Amino acid sequence: MQLSFATLASILAASSLASAVPLQRRGTKMMTSQTRLNAAGAVYFITNEPDENMIIAASINSDGTLNLDRAVGTNGRGSHGLTDPLGPDALFSQGSIKASAKGQVLATVNAGSNTVSLFSIDPKTPTNIKPIGGPVSSEGEFPMSLAFNSHGSRLCVLNGGTVNGVNCYTVDKKTGLAAMPNTLRSLSLNQTTPATGPAGSASHLVFSEDGKQLMASVKGVPPNPGMIAVWDVADDGTLSADFNAVAPPEGGLLPFSMTVIPGKNAVLSTDPGVGFDVFDLSSGNKSSAVKIDGQNATCWSSFSTKTGNFYLTDIGTSLVTEVHVDDDLKASIVNQYQQVKSGDTIDNDIVTVNGKDYMYTLAPGAQSIEVLALNAPGDAKRVQLLNMSGPTKAAGVTINANNLQGMTAFVRQ
Repeated sequence: MQLSFATLASILAASSLASAVPLQRRGTKMMTSQTRLNAAGAVYFITNEPDENMIIAASINSDGTLNLDRAVGTNGRGSHGLTDPLGPDALFSQGSIKASAKGQVLATVNAGSNTVSLFSIDPKTPTNIKPIGGPVSSEGEFPMSLAFNSHGSRLCVLNGGTVNGVNCYTVDKKTGLAAMPNTLRSLSLNQTTPATGPAGSASHLVFSEDGKQLMASVKGVPPNPGMIAVWDVADDGTLSADFNAVAPPEGGLLPFSMTVIPGKNAVLSTDPGVGFDVFDLSSGNKSSAVKIDGQNATCWSSFSTKTGNFYLTDIGTSLVTEVHVDDDLKASIVNQYQQVKSGDTIDNDIVTVNGKDYMYTLAPGAQSIEVLALNAPGDAKRVQLLNMSGPTKAAGVTINANNLQGMTAFVRQ
């Protein structure tokens, strides 16, 4: 049988269209019939599934509540660290996905692919994220945490596997990520791929407030304490050849998250071995380890600019602990807030919406996001418990409580 040119062209066009549709569906899966166009911002976290890692995006309403919107493929795979028994917090980390409000970009690790993916954020519709370039090598194994500089023009990644350490990139909003020279630095940890933990694993990567230092936290293996590894950052973004190892204060064991203490050369670090540590990185020697009575595994933290306090989450008790640090770096517990029991509260972030701060916490055990309104110091109230199990299932998005990870928020500036 012979086909005319017109008929052949029609068949080819139909074939092309048919093959394009599944690709589009694999890339983005909608969880709503209509995206909110007046959203104040968005929150993002990752499925971290070993077959396909996806970013789940939810819009932030004017009252701080959330609406699940879509899941977008990262073109990478997730992974779970080696631990017994398996449970939530697959990457033993904070910061596996990070947004830069100034740069209007979003980055995520793909721990099973040893890559990092970059996306643009549409400020008018923040759940509308689009890949910039393709995933790039993390230049190590089991990438677990990311940090943007204050302008969103540079990004660094923390690798926690057999090949561990940090690597940094320039951020180009047209072409994507490009590895920077003289930023690939080793931690020389005795680790595996996937990483073995939580004890003995790397955790979190942050820049200092002035951007002149890059810090990576490493948990200890009791009774041996961990450390914060500190590299100096030059004006061109290159890192010092070696890091300075800062030991926890007496009583500290497992530095996990790091949240910068504004106006001080210091960080608050959660420590599941005791509660939390204050690291004084100046010469003032005001570091301290602070016990949280009854805590199980306090591992994640964020800071509220409105209340001036820190908020820590415990995966074991599902408690949020509010902490105040005074000008002399003396820390005290302000209040505690019970979240859904067995919710396994892990990663969190805090942003300001219409003049009020809201805390968004991933609770994989409940397949939910907890939303707290931070009304005043010592006064936080839950305003929403957003369950994701139904919408993700309806959209064909695979989620597993043991794999879900990360939490980062973007608000239009």
